[in-house]
Amino acid sequence: MARVSQAHALAQLLTQQLPGCKISFDLDDCDRILRVEGNGCPPELVIELVQENGFFCQVLEE
Repeated sequence: MARVSQAHALAQLLTQQLPGCKISFDLDDCDRILRVEGNGCPPELVIELVQENGFFCQVLEE
């Protein structure tokens, strides 16, 4: 249950910082995939925000 609340909090933060982006998590995947879609969603900023909140993040594909 903690993962769901952490994902929800992180999604809210990302949505505030990147209002034009669609943010979603796949918590059923073993890697717990974060998807960020939309124009103006710089991967560097997403990675920085995620890492600042104590999680590992890397770009899988662009």
